[in-house]
Amino acid sequence: MKLREFIIIIFLMQVPLGVLSQETLQPIVLVAAIVGGDTILQAQLSSVTIYSTRKFKNPWDQKRYEKLVRNVRKVYPYARLAGLKLREYESVLKAAPSDHERRKIMKQAEKELTDKFGPELKKLNFSQGKILIKLIDRETGNSSYTLLQELRGKFTAFIWQQLARIFGYNLKINYDPLGEDYQIEEIVQRIEAGGF
Repeated sequence: MKLREFIIIIFLMQVPLGVLSQETLQPIVLVAAIVGGDTILQAQLSSVTIYSTRKFKNPWDQKRYEKLVRNVRKVYPYARLAGLKLREYESVLKAAPSDHERRKIMKQAEKELTDKFGPELKKLNFSQGKILIKLIDRETGNSSYTLLQELRGKFTAFIWQQLARIFGYNLKINYDPLGEDYQIEEIVQRIEAGGF
């Protein structure tokens, strides 16, 4: 009797496991071409960029490039976050009924961002700050000056631009991925592809 109960229990335990392990197959539709009597499946693959190994003229150039990679890796997440937050705040600002309400929302957003990221951003060095300004332009499509002008007003943008100029920055500078900023663009593309 005990052997029979044992076999029944084992059998009942196996049935749910067998049923759970079976997956329903989802059909995949592929385009096919017939070439010389053979059916060949066609699939779209995403493009892949292959970068060659960098060769440097001297060790100083190599160290400068490695420093640029470190700096871009450090500030790129902040630039991406700036782009995401800007899109998020734009939708909220469009829904605001008045200018007073918009200013109130922007003050609150500025306070939240300053509380959350202020100490980290204050630790950035000079070159990281310059790179961040360029990457914000890359992510948002507008220079930092234009963003300040749209979100905080012309006078505030003017004051921040003058303050930035004192410290050697330029908020009006545009990101040039094919010209001056080609190395930064290459590094960002490699980061996005998972290369760095």
